[in-house]
Amino acid sequence: MRRSLGLVMAVSLLMLGACRDESRPGKLFEISGKLFVFNYRVATATYLVTLKPLGPIEDGQTAVASFEDPAGGEAIVVRQKIWPKLDKTVLGSPPLRCVRKDRPYSVTIRIEGPDATVRQEITTAITSNLDQEVLPDRPLVLGPVYTPNPDLAGRPDGKLDVTNEAGCPGRA
Repeated sequence: MRRSLGLVMAVSLLMLGACRDESRPGKLFEISGKLFVFNYRVATATYLVTLKPLGPIEDGQTAVASFEDPAGGEAIVVRQKIWPKLDKTVLGSPPLRCVRKDRPYSVTIRIEGPDATVRQEITTAITSNLDQEVLPDRPLVLGPVYTPNPDLAGRPDGKLDVTNEAGCPGRA
């Protein structure tokens, strides 16, 4: 009886050990959201990526995101401190130009430790369901009290004769 009890306990311990999550070795974060944000009022489009921690966060970590520039040229690099007590980290880009519908844009995120060593690298793509040309060419309002933009007087759609889409890849 004692022998079978020992055997049952040994098998139970082996099964319990097999339940460990081995599918994510070295993963500190996962992407919980990614999209383009189109703000019609201020005529901007930006990248937005949300990271969810998969375990405790080491103090002093930094997320470094490299966003493909839709207008061409060098990647747009954003550095964001990761706060250990927050349940997510949000990475956003400065305003973009030339975002095209249904075109995937690459994003690479490096998680760096306090000593600047790379702890994790995440590669993904973000695809917009809109062309940036849906935005007005200039902000519709200016300042904190939403003063109408005088450049757009008489143009309720916010479109000017000279568009901000000039010089974009794939456009004339």
